[in-house]
Amino acid sequence: MADQSIQTVVVQLKSESGESFGTPFDIPLDINGDKLQLICNALLDNERHIPYLFFANDIQITDSLRQTIDTNRKLFDTERCLDIVCAPQAVFHVRAVSRCSSSITGHSDAVVSVQFSPDGSQLASGSGDTTVRFWDVDTETPKFTATSHKHWVLSIAWSPNGQRLASADKNGTIYIWDPKTGNQLGNALLAHKQWVNSMAWEPFHSNTECRRLASASKDCSVRIWDTVLQKVDFTINGHLQSVTCVKWGGTGLIYTASQDRTVKVWRSDTGVLCRTLEGHAHWVNTLALSTDYAIRTAVFDPAF
Repeated sequence: MADQSIQTVVVQLKSESGESFGTPFDIPLDINGDKLQLICNALLDNERHIPYLFFANDIQITDSLRQTIDTNRKLFDTERCLDIVCAPQAVFHVRAVSRCSSSITGHSDAVVSVQFSPDGSQLASGSGDTTVRFWDVDTETPKFTATSHKHWVLSIAWSPNGQRLASADKNGTIYIWDPKTGNQLGNALLAHKQWVNSMAWEPFHSNTECRRLASASKDCSVRIWDTVLQKVDFTINGHLQSVTCVKWGGTGLIYTASQDRTVKVWRSDTGVLCRTLEGHAHWVNTLALSTDYAIRTAVFDPAF
């Protein structure tokens, strides 16, 4: 442990690039990170308080300087000037939501599904009035109304490149739209025998053409579509009840959830089942992938 008779140490505060902040000075060994924050901000004359992390010999000072030295005694010599590196942390200012910026009317029945375009410039909405509407987010005004559906629009999904929008209805029919014009692209995609609950596009980094789409249905199947050729590449079967959610991961895997209380993992190129995850006592209604398309459990398991 540090000699308890030693109460101070000479330090030099430095930036991550090695630039010195002022000249060396004495500080008490019992100083903590909060007090170092005050000293660093004062030395740099920061108008706004900037949070820093502090490192001595590449070891973060998480409690007091004395505790850091005691824990790593062989790395420190309190008789010499100690360099402390000050690493500024990112500051995020989040404006509070204080009011509704706009209320956009247009649909004549319940709005069931909404999704922003990848670039955030447009919003698409699917409704019980059987229409898909495109909205300009900047002007908060309607752009196009798509009217091909004959039943409630239950699910919509933007392609990762923003050049297509898929919409699916209670009849199990899927349409592909051009967001620039609001026009239908090609014919309706017909294969599902019951309504479509969820859709997911192949990630952009896996295929920059963004042409493959997965659709999950009440008919217990998941179909993988080539939206350019307008055909089913293959059908995934295995769930015993309605498939409530589908997610297309970034490592060549597709994840599906079902009312049969399971989550299943499939290979996106062949549709082969990799694993069935069991444990829920009731329907699995939704899935979420952590980070960008990496599921929290087992995606990096060598068994895959």
